[in-house]
Amino acid sequence: MTLSRHKKQNRVAAVIQSPETVKGYSDYEWELLLRQGRASLLLGKLDHYLALSEDEIVLPPKVQNHLNAPMIAWTRQKHSVEWELERLRGDLQKAKIPLIVLKGAAYVVSNLDAATGRLFNDIDILVSSKNLEQIQNVLEWKGWYEESMDVYDRDYYRRWMHELPPMKNMQTGTVLDIHHTILPPTACYQPDPEKMLAAVREVKRGIYVLCPEDMVIHSATHLFHEGEFDHGLRDLVDIDGLLKEFGEKEPDFWKRLVPRAVELGLIRPLYYGLHYGRTILGTPVPKIVMREAEQGQPNFLMSRVMDFLFLRALAPDHPTCDRPFTGLARWLLYVRSHYLRMPLYLLVPHLVRKAWKSRFEKKEAEAALPEKD
Repeated sequence: MTLSRHKKQNRVAAVIQSPETVKGYSDYEWELLLRQGRASLLLGKLDHYLALSEDEIVLPPKVQNHLNAPMIAWTRQKHSVEWELERLRGDLQKAKIPLIVLKGAAYVVSNLDAATGRLFNDIDILVSSKNLEQIQNVLEWKGWYEESMDVYDRDYYRRWMHELPPMKNMQTGTVLDIHHTILPPTACYQPDPEKMLAAVREVKRGIYVLCPEDMVIHSATHLFHEGEFDHGLRDLVDIDGLLKEFGEKEPDFWKRLVPRAVELGLIRPLYYGLHYGRTILGTPVPKIVMREAEQGQPNFLMSRVMDFLFLRALAPDHPTCDRPFTGLARWLLYVRSHYLRMPLYLLVPHLVRKAWKSRFEKKEAEAALPEKD
């Protein structure tokens, strides 16, 4: 089978939606799937979905080796995260601060299907803004330190961001992001973090996560307000997995989902999560829920524009998935993410400074290189 015949096909999404499509794959098709899966950080998820398939799928040994490696890494990370969360729980419990875990670590501690095979770089937690100074003092006493950054970046975090500067454990190297809300205070959407904090669930003694509908809404908000889409498909797969599991196991989950997004003022990102989940991954969203969520749909023209952008940006970051203007789409979404985070009077000088700093640091790094003979 020729390259031209398979070029521009999202093999990863096709296999996650219907694992049996791999039956009869040629060596080239397997190689294409593995390359796209690696670019999307989804090799572990592919292994998981293929193993869960109702059809018996026999993988070529070389393919299985490629899929086994990220699953081994995931198992190691899972044990490490569980151990780190237990340490954090003990430290924060003494200060009477609840440990509320977000995103990848939350999926792990909740034993959700969405966690299986999913690798992540740091642990995210949510605290009430009134506890920010206290939690930082507790963590510093326990061996966590603020990662190095210049004065501008540190001030930017503390004045305009929804989280503190990242903290790192000097013993384990674990990076911790401490959120006090899920979007910057200057963003166009302003969900009330106290409403989310009031609805958290305890999944292990002293360890809490967002309630199911908030977990989905937060995942969608994070994805569709981010400017980096290198691994956007992975985050969409998260939403797909959460919706499938909660829709099956949580009573009245589908009835609560849209009203909760409306209550939090986040119906637009939820709509995008449901829409692109259905479009790209075939996520089984009930029709009545989709109709309710359409109150968050932009107008006809803007919907076409967003489809143009997101259907390109949410593909694996691999040449075989690039469509015309994929690079432009990702750049426009990067600009959009900054526009959604802050008003223009803050955004313009911030982007100018970032561009100048990037250019200056690049020249400085090049000047530090040894001269060639």
